[in-house]
Amino acid sequence: MVQIVSTRFDCNKSIDRELLTLTQQEPVVNTKPISRFPIPKLSELPEDIRQRITEVNEKSGFIPNVFLALAHRPAEFRAFFAYHDALMEKESSGLNKAEREMIVVTTSARNQCQYCVIAHGAILRIRAKNPLIADQLATNYRKADISQRQKIMLDFALKVSRQAELISEDDYELLNQHGFDDEDIWDIGAISAFFGLSNRMVNLTSMRTNDEFYLLGRIPPDKT
Repeated sequence: MVQIVSTRFDCNKSIDRELLTLTQQEPVVNTKPISRFPIPKLSELPEDIRQRITEVNEKSGFIPNVFLALAHRPAEFRAFFAYHDALMEKESSGLNKAEREMIVVTTSARNQCQYCVIAHGAILRIRAKNPLIADQLATNYRKADISQRQKIMLDFALKVSRQAELISEDDYELLNQHGFDDEDIWDIGAISAFFGLSNRMVNLTSMRTNDEFYLLGRIPPDKT
């Protein structure tokens, strides 16, 4: 018995030493390509696009890969982010910015878009001030800690994304009953449809998610 206990003790000490070694190692830096398509040099981009990317970098502390990947086609870059901003940067009485991100995360999960789930999951955590919400929505929004009104919103967003041909007046009436007016419904549908495009472009280009997004909004900032 003494020998068995001693062996287990030595084994645990070995495991502890291995764990300590692992925690002291430098973090792994992801060196895989951002996209399967060429990434232009910042110095070669049109001034307006270079300025947009510079501003994002200054605000975020890094450049989200979607900006670099889509810069491959400047005209499409401008159109994409103009529509993105029109949908995502406004806030109406019926649909706040966090709820807009909820739509992105939920529909992107169903479309198996890793980049959008992770990147917009980070934005959602920050805007909702909730470190749990993005993971809940990405796995099963019906079980998430959200209101019934928001679940109705996401039901409709998914219908737009996956079965738009089945939309009927019954859907509008149900949304109206839960406080969404027609302008809100347009926004819900447009966000879902726009990110359906985004999800498919991400998968087409094999766009990689920035490592920085994974932890954003999960741990409260240190106020000391």
